[in-house]
Amino acid sequence: MPDEPASAAVPDPIDWTTARRVARLVAGRDPLADSYLGASLAHDFGAATRVAEGLVAEFTGLRSDVPVRAAVLDRRDWVDANIASMRALLAPLLERVGRRLAHSPLAPVGRHVAATELGALVGYLSQRVLGQYDLLVPDDDAGDAVYYVGPNVLALEKRFAFRPGDFRLWIAIHEVTHRAQFTGVPWMRDHFLSLARQAFEVVDPDPRSVFRAISRALDDLRVGRNPVEEGGIVGLFATPAQREVLARIQALMSLLEGHGNFVMSRLGREHVAGEERMARVLHRRRTAGGVVGMFHKLVGLDQKLRQYEVGERFVNGVVERAGVGAIDHVWASPENLPTNDELADPAAWLARMERSRVAG
Repeated sequence: MPDEPASAAVPDPIDWTTARRVARLVAGRDPLADSYLGASLAHDFGAATRVAEGLVAEFTGLRSDVPVRAAVLDRRDWVDANIASMRALLAPLLERVGRRLAHSPLAPVGRHVAATELGALVGYLSQRVLGQYDLLVPDDDAGDAVYYVGPNVLALEKRFAFRPGDFRLWIAIHEVTHRAQFTGVPWMRDHFLSLARQAFEVVDPDPRSVFRAISRALDDLRVGRNPVEEGGIVGLFATPAQREVLARIQALMSLLEGHGNFVMSRLGREHVAGEERMARVLHRRRTAGGVVGMFHKLVGLDQKLRQYEVGERFVNGVVERAGVGAIDHVWASPENLPTNDELADPAAWLARMERSRVAG
């Protein structure tokens, strides 16, 4: 079926009201958020974030023209912010899918099912995330802020007896590093969003592609392969063209996550008491097995968790071979970003940077 003219009314293939309601239900509420302990969060994270901004800028050389701002959210607030971001990011793709589904009798059911699944995923994530820099909504009242999910922070502090001042500074360093990557590198935000748009442009909006993907997955299972091993459900439905773009996004995110962990570790050792134990706890939390581990694999979160390790090994490898300043080459231009192959071979990336320097 050809796409409808752009002027035609296009139904949204996701019922966002339902998605938000389900996500907030799954997110739940933590009684710690309403306790006297919660009162310290806004003040402490405001101060910790400002301190972290100075430490990160001095260590990395990445500076923003706009001072950082902290926003402490509960899980439901975090759900609302991320539903808004997803809606903005997915808008071009959803419009194309909506045109395909405009005359389908199953569209209303599909909208509800998609919303329920998305809401359940976002609600689950809201229970685990500690901090986040949201680069998609920089112009509204909550925009360009570093988010901290108060109930989750308080729960870990209580469970593991972390000193709040140190733990909050440690988290702030990691999230402020991500903000510095996107606001201190002039081309980074546009480059990331361009890759995201490319990924959505090559998505086949024809619902029949879903059935073809399911057929391929069944073939994989018959020969003993796990069809969601590498990219989760997203990878299952990706076309070859989309996988190429996704590989570039994966490489970029591995670098950013790994660099964030590297900075967090280096600055944490110097400025955060108990950093080593905090790192062990968060590593165990990320690599949880059992039902949680299987859920991560099914939805592709397992791939994101590996990004921390792959990216951090790359950054450490570069620093060990050529010093801390060598990693700064990645911020010079998109062409200097490591490929997936180079992430596993820091020496190869360094050699390419040296060839580029000599040629220039």
